[in-house]
Amino acid sequence: MKYTSLAISDPEQLVYGTAPNPITTRHGIVIGGGTVYPELNFTLPDLDIKKSTMPEVARHYRQIVQESLERAAELETPGVMLEFETLPPMTEFPEMGMEIVNILLEGIEEAHHKTGLKAALRVTPNDNREFIRPPLMRSGHYWEAMLSLFEQSAEAGAEFLSIESVGGKELHDDALVNGDLRTVLFSLCIMGVRDMRFLWDHIVAIARKHGVYAAGDTACGFGNTAMVLAERRMIPRVFASVVRAITAVRSLVAYECGAVGPGKDCGYENPILKAITGFPMSMEGKTAACAHLSPMGNLAAATADLWSNESVQNIKLLGGMAPTCYMEQLTYDCRLMNTASADGHEAHLHLRDWLVKSDAGYDPQAMILTPESSVQIAQAIVSAEDYYQAGIAAGRQAIAILRETSEAGCLKLNEREAGWLDRMESDFDDLPDTEEEFIEEMMDEVELDKFTPADYDLPSA
Repeated sequence: MKYTSLAISDPEQLVYGTAPNPITTRHGIVIGGGTVYPELNFTLPDLDIKKSTMPEVARHYRQIVQESLERAAELETPGVMLEFETLPPMTEFPEMGMEIVNILLEGIEEAHHKTGLKAALRVTPNDNREFIRPPLMRSGHYWEAMLSLFEQSAEAGAEFLSIESVGGKELHDDALVNGDLRTVLFSLCIMGVRDMRFLWDHIVAIARKHGVYAAGDTACGFGNTAMVLAERRMIPRVFASVVRAITAVRSLVAYECGAVGPGKDCGYENPILKAITGFPMSMEGKTAACAHLSPMGNLAAATADLWSNESVQNIKLLGGMAPTCYMEQLTYDCRLMNTASADGHEAHLHLRDWLVKSDAGYDPQAMILTPESSVQIAQAIVSAEDYYQAGIAAGRQAIAILRETSEAGCLKLNEREAGWLDRMESDFDDLPDTEEEFIEEMMDEVELDKFTPADYDLPSA
């Protein structure tokens, strides 16, 4: 399907905990139905993953699920999502990944039986397709192994399937460090969109076959890479902001193929997608500092239906094992949001607006993801004729928002950052009118040995 209108057109309705199209888990958690739930994401400490170390790997995951869910039950958490992001060997060798999937599912059921805690599992295989050069996106061992892990996870009972896919990343990383907006657009809205459509047709088919949810993708490898580079002062923050807006065009394809959310936590573009689709979204912010820094630690919570910590290693802290400590932090954040919601619509909106105002004026990457900005960018996307035009429209709308808020004194931009708004606007002005012309031009400019054109339905010469 192609979205041509918004599920949420009024920014006042783009708020945490509620979504027009909520999702109900087997244990009765209603995501987007008025309550924000914690989504705990976890990983291993430094450990070589191979057959001989799998007993130690399994011990870590068994400890994580047992101790974190025990703490959630002690805090009377109304529901919990666990996300298992596989590490590369666990996707390459699905039997390794499935050993952990089964441990987590068993832990969820054991906690439910003992304490009544409601929990669900999201499985997110990492995208290994980029591990050969040039990547093979539609065939080969990595592709087949990834599909096998999706299939087996769904069959075993994992209720949500997600991925951080990498189609288009072959060119995007260099485009970021070079400030090359043309190649960013080509990577996201030509290559990325085509890979997303191919990939998500398969994931949705697996999910429907087993009666589970195709939950959504994230442009983490694109937008979050830009965000991290901006935090390190390697690229302008306004450039990273425009990249983020364009990533929503790519991530939307999963929902056009049949994904239903909740969108994955590291997709900071999720408020835009929530406005378009009405599906619930997971978000991360201040509680993701264990994995990366960001300029929107509070604002990210303003539209969250699940509140996540990104990924934390299973290491010992003074308070306990890190995943257990993060479960507590997430639970208290969610408890605050839910208490405000219970006090009525006015209190609900007051807290949301405080979360937004505490960040929006300090960084352009936060400003373009306020509820008002998200709805504006979402409208620009659905009004466009095709993905190419949608990417341009999203980028232009982001520039307009940053220019307007900066001139109004609502956003702090230094002279260098402000100058990049003119440069990016000029880049958009120089683009050809049609997608066909754009592809023809870009295929003469890009390095064809970095990717396999046929895997993106592109001419090889």
